Amino acid sequence: MERTDIEKIVYDKSVIDFVTIAVEICVFLEKNELLPREEWIDRILKMLPLLYVKALLLPETFATDEELSATFVREEDYSRVMNGISEVMGEEDTYLDVFVEDMKYSDTPVSAFVSENIADIYQDIRNFVSVYQFGLTDRMNDALFQCKENFRLYWGQKLVNVLRPLHTLKCAYMENENDEADLSEEELWD
Repeated sequence: MERTDIEKIVYDKSVIDFVTIAVEICVFLEKNELLPREEWIDRILKMLPLLYVKALLLPETFATDEELSATFVREEDYSRVMNGISEVMGEEDTYLDVFVEDMKYSDTPVSAFVSENIADIYQDIRNFVSVYQFGLTDRMNDALFQCKENFRLYWGQKLVNVLRPLHTLKCAYMENENDEADLSEEELWD
């Protein structure tokens, strides 16, 4: 692939859009801001679907180097993000997952964790974004290739799986708000 082709790809609008939402998610997760669960879920539910759509729109590219891109997320970083999510999610961190390989061979449900799945997504997009910060076109191309492949093979499925329990919780909160509003209206008539 020629240098001009690589530059067109790594600075393509769809790639810049993906970088933008990836950075926003990384910053949100790294802040480790203790938000109420309802607010945290509301914010992450607005970002994760956008990340998924932007990943689908990434252009095709090919690796220029056979070496894997550098990794920037250390085990401590991953753990800090995962533990922060787990703390916010509390007892709602665990959910039953039917789209895991182990489920094919099991008669019992397989548990998954919102915190672990989001931390896995974080790890890949943080590594990608970190390469982009250096502005080295060939490295950016290879990081884009690797991130897109990992999305296809690994974290894309984790992202859609984790949306289900988050959506369920969001709808439960909305239902509770409606119930409380109905109670308030009844109190007005009493």
